[in-house]
This record gives sequence, structure tokens and C-alpha cells, in this order.
Amino acid sequence: MTTEEITCILEQEAHAVRNIPVTDGYNEAVTLITRYIHEQGGTLITSGMGKAGQIAMNIATTFSSTGTPAYFLHPSEAQHGDLGLVRKNDLMLLISNSGKTRELLELVELTRGIAPDMQFIVITGNPESALAHEATVCLSTGAPKEVCTLGLTPTTSTTMMTVMGDILVVGTMRRIGFTNKDYAVRHHGGYLGSKSREQSAKEE
Repeated sequence: MTTEEITCILEQEAHAVRNIPVTDGYNEAVTLITRYIHEQGGTLITSGMGKAGQIAMNIATTFSSTGTPAYFLHPSEAQHGDLGLVRKNDLMLLISNSGKTRELLELVELTRGIAPDMQFIVITGNPESALAHEATVCLSTGAPKEVCTLGLTPTTSTTMMTVMGDILVVGTMRRIGFTNKDYAVRHHGGYLGSKSREQSAKEE
């Protein structure tokens, strides 16, 4: 690739990020996360298929390291027993670019068999989709065009999902007053563990 082609890809991705729809949905989602996980003792469950599932897994680990207990539930494995992890005070964050992912729609239906009052936060590129209509809070990516040369491979869309997950994580950290000390007790190893302990010591 030429430097011009690389720059073009970067500009397309940056433009898409800058144009993610900013709505009250983010605050509503953070309120749900705070209520169900931090006030009622539930767990945030993230789910998605394929590339979206990998983003959902990353979001779960980031939430867990910043004070909000979370785990990734594979929608297919859920149909083979893992759905037993779900409890009544949990909250689900589902990610699907199309909003039509069969496994996620089935997960919603099956989850309601265990926890009828389950609330769903949905990140999707299609706010008019079947999955979006199941959401308590729906967050739209803005459906940007993929930078993939075929316009098919999840590229720009997964960038949007990652950024939107970061917004929810940071918003929740601010809402619960998460500190360096809180981070340090969850992250003991490596550079980040050392840095968080140093910053915690300075705050004391």
C-alpha cells in the first residue's frame, strides 16, 4: 500500500468515529449498569458472534478490570448449558452490526425463560432491526461503510463497537468513582499494576 492509501484508511476510520451518534442512550446505559451491577449485585454479560463477539469479550474484560464484574457469554454455548450462568439481577450487552444475528435473537428469547425481566443494551449498526427492538437501550454505530476493499469484512464497524464500549466503561468508572487504588487491587501484574500502585500511593 502507498502512504496515501494508508492515510485514506485512517481518515475513513477517524471520520466514522467522529460521527458516531451521540445520544442520551449512553447515560441511560451507564445508569442501567450502575443499578444492576453496583446496586443490585448483578453481573454484566456481554455477547456477540464472530468479530462482534471478540469485541464483546474485550469489553467484558475491560469492565472487569475497572470495577464492574462482567463476562462474555457465547450465544451458541449458551444453548448448550452456559445459559445457567444467568441470574435475575444481571444485565446483558449485545453487539451485532446487522442487528439480525440469529444466535443473539435466540439468546434473548432463551434468557427471558430464565430471567423474564432481563434488560438489554444493544450496540448495532441497524437501530431498526429485530435485535434493536428487543433493547432497553439501543446505541447506534451510525452504520459506517467498512474500509475493507469488498465492503464486507468487519473493520470500521468493529472500530465503532470498540470505541462505544470504551465510552460505556469510562462513563461507568466516573459514575462509581473508580480510583487508582481500586484499579491496583484488580491489576497486580505488569507495568499497569506497578503504575496504578504508584499513583494510589500518591493519592494517600
